[in-house]
Amino acid sequence: MQNRSLTFTGIETKTQTRPSPTTTKRSFLEIRDVTKVYPTKKGPFTVLDGVNLNVEQGEFICVIGHSGCGKSTLLNMVSGFNFPTSGEVLLEGQPITKPGPDRMVVFQNYALLPWRTAFENIYLAVNAVYPNKLEAEKRAIVREHLAMVGLADAMDKKPMQMSGGMRQRVSIARALAIRPKVLILDEPFGALDAITKEELQEELLKIWGDNRCTVLMITHDIDEALFLADKLVMMTNGPHAKIGEVMEIPFARPRDRARIMEDPQYYQLRNYALDFLFNRFAHDDVG
Repeated sequence: MQNRSLTFTGIETKTQTRPSPTTTKRSFLEIRDVTKVYPTKKGPFTVLDGVNLNVEQGEFICVIGHSGCGKSTLLNMVSGFNFPTSGEVLLEGQPITKPGPDRMVVFQNYALLPWRTAFENIYLAVNAVYPNKLEAEKRAIVREHLAMVGLADAMDKKPMQMSGGMRQRVSIARALAIRPKVLILDEPFGALDAITKEELQEELLKIWGDNRCTVLMITHDIDEALFLADKLVMMTNGPHAKIGEVMEIPFARPRDRARIMEDPQYYQLRNYALDFLFNRFAHDDVG
């Protein structure tokens, strides 16, 4: 994908253009001229219209935009749960045609089996992906990832015996236990209280720093995106939504929340994203 850079009070962003046919270097994940149209009783409804995005291996990408702009539809195409009407989504040069263990999704509602313990929920995923591994090895993988998210002592608890934050930790551990190439997060912390949300953001960054899988995350929280991401993908409103701009987030890693929030550039970036969402692409609620 080629981009045209813009500068606003020292902020580098990129507007979307069509990929050049002469480009030979492939990105790890490529979304190429993707359009999604749903049939309705009133005629075709275009959710996404000509979306282009290149993601490099190991990048942490946050996607933000108003409800109805096609964020989840776009990420569902990466996960293989949905498909473009036209265009294509490629992972390592191969079209995505179905779900697979190389792309794992963490949902806001945890998606855990309530009658299974934390250990069993993760074990089911590990066993499905690695059926030929020795039993001791599979159980070691589960224990390793429960410890990674701070739940070594809660492995025998069922979801109803755990807090929302603990359930989301189990969900993240389950996703990471099968070593996906792409981790897809659909507002994973949206239902959590502010303190738990910040704790899990810190934990997610540490885990990502250790593993460096590629992350695509939907969020409505600009502060969360600025703390976590390498790039913030800002969607225009639907219908006919597309990527309006891609904001480069310059803060060095590892990141310290307090230090970032003392940086004047943090507020420039935040205000720029707010202006994009609430002035340039505000919802018209009149009528």
